[in-house]
Amino acid sequence: MTPAARGPVQVQGEVLSNKRAGAYQHLTLVAPGVAERFRPGSLVAVAVGGDLSDRMLRRSFPIYRARATGTYRSTVEVVFPVTEPGDSWLGGLGPGAAVDVVGPLGRPYALPKEPVSCTLAGHAHASAPLFSLAERLRERGCAVHMVLGAVDERGLFGALEAKRAAKTVVVATEDGSVGMRGPVGQVLPGLLARTGSDVVYAAGPAAMLHDVAAAAERHGAWSQTALDAGNVCATGACQSCVVPVVGEDGVSRMVRACAEGPVFRGDRVRWADLGTVPEDTWGASRPEEER
Repeated sequence: MTPAARGPVQVQGEVLSNKRAGAYQHLTLVAPGVAERFRPGSLVAVAVGGDLSDRMLRRSFPIYRARATGTYRSTVEVVFPVTEPGDSWLGGLGPGAAVDVVGPLGRPYALPKEPVSCTLAGHAHASAPLFSLAERLRERGCAVHMVLGAVDERGLFGALEAKRAAKTVVVATEDGSVGMRGPVGQVLPGLLARTGSDVVYAAGPAAMLHDVAAAAERHGAWSQTALDAGNVCATGACQSCVVPVVGEDGVSRMVRACAEGPVFRGDRVRWADLGTVPEDTWGASRPEEER
């Protein structure tokens, strides 16, 4: 990769396609320069609201796929549920609509230097970045296994695509409507035992990532978790996604999930303390200091 192809870019993007994908919206944007810099696990931030976008924070999404070939040399794809006005606005855009795009942002997944056995664990639409990751891992000669989960069958994403992306695919729904019954963290240990995976990559809600990190540690595997802590701007400016993470020096610090993450080592995140500022965190005020 040349130096010119590093770092995020801000471009005037354009909607190439916008369609429903089961319970989710699948948006493809022409965004020159973003795909060339893309690595699995990174984010893209888009302005929402059209003429009102200067009054609203951007919406950020993990990149599902990025392509730098074809008639449109650079496209990025994102998948999201329509849960708030910004999502609804994006979901209503037609082909050709202009969208301001910044990306890729954040820390992506780290790829192994040698071929190893890898398990990829995802929940609902958060599973999207795992498919481009699976492709990169296969290019490195890694054996890829996947477990995809959701609350119910409607919430699953990519179950058919997973069959082409991985040697082993396990599907789990919490209501038992399809596949195994239970959350991803409950069915993962069995898959790790069968595959002997050395690395576990995960994407999903914090509770699931906590379970995945714990299962990987018990198995003796290294885990990487893509943490969605309500990433809004994805640039680190809004400071709304800070989480406590233990550094290499053993010191806990409050870091931004979008900028210093979204990917963290699973054994470094203080999962039980999410949403708080632990007293032993570097720079945190102590009760005696407040008196």
